[in-house]
Amino acid sequence: MAETAEGGGLVFHPLDQFIVRPLFGQPGDPVHWYTITNATLWMGLAVLAVVLLFVLGTSRRAVIPGRAQSVAELMHGFVHKMVVDITGEEGARHFPWIFTLFLFIFFANFLALIPMSFSPTSHIAVTAAMAFGVFLFVTVLGFVLNGRKFLSLFWMSDAPLFLRPIIAVIEVISYFVRPVSLSIRLAGNLTAGHAMMKVFAGFAAIAVVAPVSVVALVAVYAFEVLVAAIQAYVFTILTCVYLKDALHPAH
Repeated sequence: MAETAEGGGLVFHPLDQFIVRPLFGQPGDPVHWYTITNATLWMGLAVLAVVLLFVLGTSRRAVIPGRAQSVAELMHGFVHKMVVDITGEEGARHFPWIFTLFLFIFFANFLALIPMSFSPTSHIAVTAAMAFGVFLFVTVLGFVLNGRKFLSLFWMSDAPLFLRPIIAVIEVISYFVRPVSLSIRLAGNLTAGHAMMKVFAGFAAIAVVAPVSVVALVAVYAFEVLVAAIQAYVFTILTCVYLKDALHPAH
């Protein structure tokens, strides 16, 4: 967590926890697209957690559900209601992939709170892949369902005529910024929170401030538990909003 410097002080490396390393071989070995890394491991564990909860946990389909089935049904109902409330019944057919996104982000975020674990959702490469996937899907769907009418999303017909071109430019820019903001929001929040925990954990090595550091670390950890759930919710609800624009593009 912290190293002793030559002058007797402590040197922190709070960002070392985000380094992608190969699971096999030497620590300095190059990482290729086919290399199995710590990021691969923890993304796989997130998928495994989803499978265990929703396949094994609900396999009995009991009338009186057990704990695992109750949690699965609660999460299913929560996200399904979100999708229908925002996009309408037309959006319900897209519920499976939205629910999949939510579950992956949710479990990846919470597994990253385990000590000595790795946070794949703190990496732009992971969050951008999901965000740009949502962006491309929603854009293609909008043109497939609406044709040229999808462009009405950028033209505010209720605004004064002289303002419409200006608003259209702003709308186009904001539309193409969506995947960037969606990916940075998730990765940035996870990175900042985990780095802060690492810093407070490093201060615990100093006897004078150790009690304060431990209390602060517990507080930050509790906050990060909320962040893990909230960021999964935010990513999902924004995906629903973007899907609504594709289904109903007119202002």
